[in-house]
Amino acid sequence: MTATATREMDINQIKEILPHRYPFLLVDRVTDYEPGVSAKGFKNLTANEQFFEGHFPGKPIMPGVLMVEALAQLACVALLVKDEYKGMLGVFTGMDGIKFRNMVVPGDRLDLEVELIKIRGPLGKVRVCAKVGDKVACEGEISFAMVKR
Repeated sequence: MTATATREMDINQIKEILPHRYPFLLVDRVTDYEPGVSAKGFKNLTANEQFFEGHFPGKPIMPGVLMVEALAQLACVALLVKDEYKGMLGVFTGMDGIKFRNMVVPGDRLDLEVELIKIRGPLGKVRVCAKVGDKVACEGEISFAMVKR
């Protein structure tokens, strides 16, 4: 694979890496990644998502905590493809500067981007951003720990 080649994963490949399943698997596709460094992906949102039924019925919006979860799952994909982390789980240890800028509604495609800031042993931090089109929906930093399953 050349340095400019795009690395992608479909939902079946993502399910081989992450233990999450419907309705908590929140990454539909990884469109590009560099193992242990960064990743891009997306979540397509339909009116059939379970959380839309109860989160502001009549004016459904995606809960902010689920945007952060989608970003965390993408970050785990970027790390769990590395040999030293295979078979582990990435769990939250903190969030810093998370801001919710715009609403995400049924029919939107939530584009996800994560970039590793640092990792020392099992602990790390990633910069995250979720967008709908060119509008930022959520951004900040997430801290995590890699633990054995």
